[in-house]
Amino acid sequence: MSKYAFGIDVGGTSVKLGLLSVQGEILDKWEIPTRTEDGGKNILSDIAASVKEKIAEKGLETSDIAGAGIGLPGPVDDNGVINKAVNLHWDRVFNVSEELSSLLSGMKVKAGNDANVAALGEVWQGAGKGYREMVMVTLGTGVGGGLIHDGKIIAGSTGAGGEIGHIAIKTDETVACNCGNKGCLEQYASATGIVRLLREELEASDEDSIMRHTEISAKEMWEAVKKGDALATRVAERFGEYLGTGLSIIAGVLNPEVFVLGGGVSRSGDVILPFIEKNFRKHVFHACSGAKIVRATLGNDAGLVGAAKMVID
Repeated sequence: MSKYAFGIDVGGTSVKLGLLSVQGEILDKWEIPTRTEDGGKNILSDIAASVKEKIAEKGLETSDIAGAGIGLPGPVDDNGVINKAVNLHWDRVFNVSEELSSLLSGMKVKAGNDANVAALGEVWQGAGKGYREMVMVTLGTGVGGGLIHDGKIIAGSTGAGGEIGHIAIKTDETVACNCGNKGCLEQYASATGIVRLLREELEASDEDSIMRHTEISAKEMWEAVKKGDALATRVAERFGEYLGTGLSIIAGVLNPEVFVLGGGVSRSGDVILPFIEKNFRKHVFHACSGAKIVRATLGNDAGLVGAAKMVID
């Protein structure tokens, strides 16, 4: 019976790797650089070499290993086919599971979108543990998401399930999102979106504010909210209106038991939750209103844990 699994979380700068027990305990973790030059052609071979090195270091047998799961920043379907990945400089459509498995001498490999994989980690060992229906929302430079139904990832027909940052939340927006559309949730609820809202408030008002005397960032804005700053609190209200409304839309489609908030913005603490909660309760369909909104607990390890879970299953 297999005792271990590898979890792999691929980012644009580094690849995080972990050796986990089949019970979900991280036994070892390390990183290697993500070599995106030359169309990212070395990324999977570098990962395979690192995994093989760890197998040799630990003296593991093939029979000890359930396989390797890998989370990737792009749309990945249920068969492991990725439809390009801009941050990795992959401009082709190919089967990551098959290619990495070949490099690992036939080891079982399962690939998924990184946000979906992180969601699986949270529902297995994190803030979503004990729930079967969960939506993870990642609030960082952008807004991502992961959908869990009956304890399993919903990847969607083309692997784009969970792209909640691109829900159209403001139909009169004139500025384009990075995706090319206008009025996406990501434009208001991400760290960069919060900075944009903050600058708008600062330009529209001449009132004194902590934000006129400190770094213009999402982190500093939430610190100012904690101190009762009126201008920062107005920005928090706008953030909460957009994100709370967005979550209410998602609730009406998926009817989750819990929303788990991850990413850098969520690490500002529980100060953000009341602004989201108030607007979620205001807009959500009554039969979906029981959904809880909580903060993620696994941090940067969620991707490793979720990736390993894919092959353990």
